[in-house]
Amino acid sequence: MAFRLLGGRNRTSQGALVTTPLGHNTEEADAGGPEEPAPTRAATAPPRFAKPPSTASVIGWTGLSAIVPGAAHLRAGRRRTGFALLGAFGLILVTAVVLALVLRSNLGLAVKDSTLVAVTVVAGVGALAWFTLVLTSYVALGPQRLPQSGQVVSGVVVGVLCVTVMAPFALTASSMVTARDTVNAVFPSDPDPAASVAPVKQEDPWNGRRRVNFLLVGGDAAGNRTGVRTDSMTVASVDVRTGNAVMFSLPRNLQYVRFPKGDPLAARFPDGFTGDSGQGLLNEVWQYAEDHVGKGKGPQELKSAIGHTLGLEIDYYAIVDMYGFAALIDAIGGLRIRVEQDIKWGGHFGTAGTIKAGVQRLDGEHVLWYGRSRVDSDDFSRMSRQRCVMGALLDQATPSVVLANFGKIASATRHMFRTDIPRDLLEHLVPLALKVKDARTTSLQFVPPTIWPGAADWVKIRRLTARAIKQSENAAARTVAAGASASPTAASPTAPASPGGTPSGLAQGTTASPSAGTPAATPTPTHSRLAARPTPSKTPTPNDQTAKTLADACGF
Repeated sequence: MAFRLLGGRNRTSQGALVTTPLGHNTEEADAGGPEEPAPTRAATAPPRFAKPPSTASVIGWTGLSAIVPGAAHLRAGRRRTGFALLGAFGLILVTAVVLALVLRSNLGLAVKDSTLVAVTVVAGVGALAWFTLVLTSYVALGPQRLPQSGQVVSGVVVGVLCVTVMAPFALTASSMVTARDTVNAVFPSDPDPAASVAPVKQEDPWNGRRRVNFLLVGGDAAGNRTGVRTDSMTVASVDVRTGNAVMFSLPRNLQYVRFPKGDPLAARFPDGFTGDSGQGLLNEVWQYAEDHVGKGKGPQELKSAIGHTLGLEIDYYAIVDMYGFAALIDAIGGLRIRVEQDIKWGGHFGTAGTIKAGVQRLDGEHVLWYGRSRVDSDDFSRMSRQRCVMGALLDQATPSVVLANFGKIASATRHMFRTDIPRDLLEHLVPLALKVKDARTTSLQFVPPTIWPGAADWVKIRRLTARAIKQSENAAARTVAAGASASPTAASPTAPASPGGTPSGLAQGTTASPSAGTPAATPTPTHSRLAARPTPSKTPTPNDQTAKTLADACGF
């Protein structure tokens, strides 16, 4: 009995040992009656409830879920949903990284029409998905347990958050729509069948060519002029393998250009183009063809004349309206240009102002005047300045600048740019343009004393063109060889230039062997008008026959 009173192990009627707490009456068990289970401490403890959430915690966890999907659901105890959202988010991140790497290796894919449409759709779906995510995260945290003031405050903040998370997706979708509309408006999907534009083959977009030649035109269609005047004409010859490029600048007042056999204007002007005015300036060819050959024939005839002059086949052209170009410069925040000497601008006497010498950041209007001012200058000086403007734009229009000002740039481009580059070629052109940006670009101007516009030596022009291209190709070969080996390269050195600019071994009147793919230069008769024309003795602009890099010529 004493053992029972003190508590201890007892046996039931079936002989099983049981432990009784101190003071527990075991007589009922001894009597063989039913034994109640011993109460435990957990059964007698009061129930525990989760601490009610605060307004700040609801807002904080909802905001965190917009960055890390599933965080709010995990906090609310909905682990299955939370881990599912977190896993889906991880999969999205991995997919985005893979796509970014693919696009980085081939940026041309980014401008494909299908890519732009796909990104637009994904951005729209993403906006709705993140809106739903924020809303469901807020509901999962149980805002109904907040006091009334907390419910109002958290509801307003979460509403603003829902709109905020949709903004980046909406901006992306809007940018893609703008980009697609601009690209499709500028680059023709169905080029003019009469134009000499070869169809684009995806496996070989350049049709087996090692070089592709672009005619870049600056057009001036001011209200006080009839038609379009092509005041700036530059051919960019690009090596599609290396990106090395040569820019050939032709003066607007180059006279009596010839056309290749079979061209509609070749029979009309067998001794050189004279146009309606009789002066036969190169910048009249475009509008003359529009008026006399047919609407839309201006670009083709200008390509034909310039290509025949240089001994190159001009593949594509692009014309930029001068005033639209000024808007483009403003869109990227201006250009930083080294001004060699004071440039007066405004009218014929430069009464509007002066662009001071030195390194200046110029807005669109002043860049336009810098490139076009004739005050105390000549056409050849203008060509040099225009060349530097193009080089500065190429150098300073970085991807980050373009993305930061994308909307303004797209708007300016759509109204200033016209080309016959096919839409399907754009995905191959973008990688080539980036390659050119990082490669070596040289430039050569056909201006006095090298070439006199009124008495041009057509054979010499072709010879200089072939030589500049050969030099560019040799430089590319040396670069490749230097990258493959640290030892001195075995590439053939470029022929040194004599003081007069003629390469050693070439007399002034001889013809150099043109580079591969360049037609041989053939002498052409000089126009009869030139017989009595005196040759000027000097020009305000010093020039030579050597193609220079833009960095050397413009001080980049």
